[in-house]
Amino acid sequence: MLVQQRTIKRPMTFSGVGIHTGNITNMTFKPAPENTGIRFRRVDLGGKPEIPADIDYVVDVSRGTTIGIGDARVHTVEHVMAALVGLQIDNIVIELDNNEPPIGDGSSKPFVDVLLKAELEKQNAPKDYLIIDQTVYYKNEEKGVDIVALPTDDFRVTIMVDYQNPALGSQHTSLFSLEQEFVSEYAPARTFCFLHEVEQLYEQGLIRGGNLDNAIVIVDRELSKDELKRIAQKLGISGSVILGSNGILNDNSLRYKNEPARHKLLDLIGDLSLIGVPLKAQILAARPGHAHNIEFARMVKRLYRQKKLVSKYQHEKKEGYVFDVNAIKRILPHRYPFLLVDKIIDFEMEERIVGVKNVSVNEEFFQGHFPGYPVMPGVLIIEGMAQTGGILLLNGTDNTDGKMVFFMGINNAKFRRTVFPGDQLIYEVTMVSRRSKTCQVQGKAFVDGKLVAEAEMMAAIVDAPAATTQRSTGNGQNVEQNEKE
Repeated sequence: MLVQQRTIKRPMTFSGVGIHTGNITNMTFKPAPENTGIRFRRVDLGGKPEIPADIDYVVDVSRGTTIGIGDARVHTVEHVMAALVGLQIDNIVIELDNNEPPIGDGSSKPFVDVLLKAELEKQNAPKDYLIIDQTVYYKNEEKGVDIVALPTDDFRVTIMVDYQNPALGSQHTSLFSLEQEFVSEYAPARTFCFLHEVEQLYEQGLIRGGNLDNAIVIVDRELSKDELKRIAQKLGISGSVILGSNGILNDNSLRYKNEPARHKLLDLIGDLSLIGVPLKAQILAARPGHAHNIEFARMVKRLYRQKKLVSKYQHEKKEGYVFDVNAIKRILPHRYPFLLVDKIIDFEMEERIVGVKNVSVNEEFFQGHFPGYPVMPGVLIIEGMAQTGGILLLNGTDNTDGKMVFFMGINNAKFRRTVFPGDQLIYEVTMVSRRSKTCQVQGKAFVDGKLVAEAEMMAAIVDAPAATTQRSTGNGQNVEQNEKE
């Protein structure tokens, strides 16, 4: 796989009709500097708004993948994105004078041809690969969809489709090399739908630009001549339409025996490109679709953000640690004698975190609580859970500098057992809900696997006073960020 980023040498334009909107669009690919990423620019709208090709901007997956910001939208981006993945292009601006890329022949080949004419150009900056080093698994039992990412040192994809429909049957395909297989074996695979779906899609306001030149229509039921005529009119077909003897409407020939499966692979890699970085992973998918692809991509994007977040604060890799105490001090403003978490051993961004506090007889509070019978104050156990929860608020997108976190409420606090010197507290904190300015977490503390305390905590995230850059968690005490460590 490539080491350095790529763009194109010169602008190149492709024009045509959008399959779902039926709108005529002129689309121009333009070179972009290193680390720009992929951006769609709506030149027909005031201010020429740009929409990053990113999972955070996906606004609809009803039949294709639509991205948008405010009123600016771009429909059905997956075939364009698949072409960029296949050619390993990292930086490009795609200008459109309407809201949907041209469908071309229903595949990624027209975009690949245009981009190759523009010529690929190597850039100096290195690619930022997301290396999958743990299994990521998505399952939708109702739809029978499974998608999994497994560790490997390159990018491979295997697809299986089985719609329990005899017209299509069961198909599978595997891509092992973008460089050697994508352009010839996958880019030409066209989109498809079943005959029974055509009228339904049309009634939903879709396939306004669809016809038998840009989509494969799989015959899955018998139709009368009147029904065929009605479908032909909706597809804009002026000539006769036949059910076909090969299972395809009008006997259109397939480019590959398993062309539908290959197109599903095309859709999947196009959707996964919205993670925003190229992958090193083996992807296995059964019966994928846009909605499921996007949900899986969101899972992988969270993993990417978490990896970036951990590397930002944890400068030294340590087995069994997510964050050591030095990393924690980079995140939290607390210091002796009020830093009550020693390390983080598990972290699922925006979901769950596990912290550890080794309780020593040297803790300052034991001098008075209680002389001759040292017991850790329950309120400090709650504080330790709160500090652990403060780290859980990191999500890889917010700028936490100059922020403070204050308790708004503590509910249902219960203390089950006493904690003594020599005990090791395990804090488990899970996110209950989060809004832009407030969050609610559930905390539990254990010693030797036994619950010693629990509480529900609510906190507010506020800006620090302008005169300082302060942050706080837990008890609301402020600490200057430029404090010398």
